Amino acid sequence: MARALLILGAILGLLTSLMYMIEPYLSQLYIFTPQELHQLSKDALSVHGNDTASVVSYIVSALSKNHPDHVNLDEEWIFNNAGGAMGAMYIIHASVTEYLIIFGTAIGTEGHTGRHTADDYFHILKGEQLAYAPGKGVYEPEVYPQGSVHHLRRGDVKQYKMDKDCFALEYARGWIPPMLFFGYADSKFSMQFVGSDGDTDAFQLSSVPWTSRRCGGPRLLLDAR
Repeated sequence: MARALLILGAILGLLTSLMYMIEPYLSQLYIFTPQELHQLSKDALSVHGNDTASVVSYIVSALSKNHPDHVNLDEEWIFNNAGGAMGAMYIIHASVTEYLIIFGTAIGTEGHTGRHTADDYFHILKGEQLAYAPGKGVYEPEVYPQGSVHHLRRGDVKQYKMDKDCFALEYARGWIPPMLFFGYADSKFSMQFVGSDGDTDAFQLSSVPWTSRRCGGPRLLLDAR
């Protein structure tokens, strides 16, 4: 056991050093920009309004034209449970440095954002999100209506609530692999799910191997342009 812990510590140390070395060059590896995604979300809403299915289709279609090699057109939805909040997601893109998903729920959810190694941009496509970060004199929630963006900065942490039906285009940029364990913890230790395709066999759902598959397995490398 001691030897295994020593090896694990050495591996983590090497990975951490590697992350710090590559950090100054991360901006060269990003495919998407928050500005592009915000404008695209606003355009989709101006055309389709509250028809969320059409809004999502508009966004994915535009992204596939602008970034044809980096967009997943297979709209497969899976449950996701992280920080006590449960919803569903469709992974549009995933790599070591970015992920882009549609995330939401038709019945509402609430939980903990987690403290992450990436900036997270939550573009509200339907409904409203509330957020709260405790502090002196802070007694009101942050309110993010349809068409707005909730930017959770790297290292920050908040409580959040998606009241009733709420869906968003979520974009994270930074170091993505450490974020996966936040979702894995809830999926592994606190929840069991039934497949969204109606399969009655209960299984513990972890988005980690699913996301890796969407990234192409061995392709889970720095996804440069």
